[in-house]
Order: sequence, then C-alpha cells, then structure tokens
Amino acid sequence: MAAAHLGKADFDEKIKTGVVMVDFWAEWCGPCKMAAPVIDQLSDEYAGKMLVGKVDVDAEPEIAQKFGVMSIPTVILFKDGVELARQVGFAGKQGYLDLLKKV
Repeated sequence: MAAAHLGKADFDEKIKTGVVMVDFWAEWCGPCKMAAPVIDQLSDEYAGKMLVGKVDVDAEPEIAQKFGVMSIPTVILFKDGVELARQVGFAGKQGYLDLLKKV
C-alpha cells in the first residue's frame, strides 16, 4: 500500500488524530525518489498504527510554507496535529525509524 497523497482539502483533517508521518517531496527531486520506496514500505509496515502521507510541494506549496519546509525531502512526524519531530534530507530507512522512536 503506497503512502496516501495529502492536499489542502484533507491535510488538516488527516493529521489531527493519531500519529501521522508526512513526506514533503517533488517529482524532480533525486533524493525524494530514493526516499519514495522507503516511505511506501513504512506505510505498509505501520498500516493500522499510523498514517503515512505524502505532500507534493509543487502541487501544495501552501502546506509546505505553513510548516516551513525549505528543503526536500522533509519528513515531519505529527501526533494529534502537533509536530513532534522532523528529518530533513534522505537518511535511509534507519533515519526514519529513528524518527519514529521519538514517539
């Protein structure tokens, strides 16, 4: 199961409850392309435990600006709508697992 694509129509609703990992990415971003299969794998591994979503910063610049995303890929971990942690740049699967340990 691939990560859910989030947009301005559903972003706030999706992050307001539970743990949500959001990958901010763009089609032209090389490191984002390396991160994509890892993000999808985490979506499968954590299905039912947390939502894993993606935001295309070119399609949804308002969301990226709202959270101060200046570099991509950036992964932000939310719990009940509040940012708990973020990882800027692709640090591999272990980097994302380390981020999840903060929750």
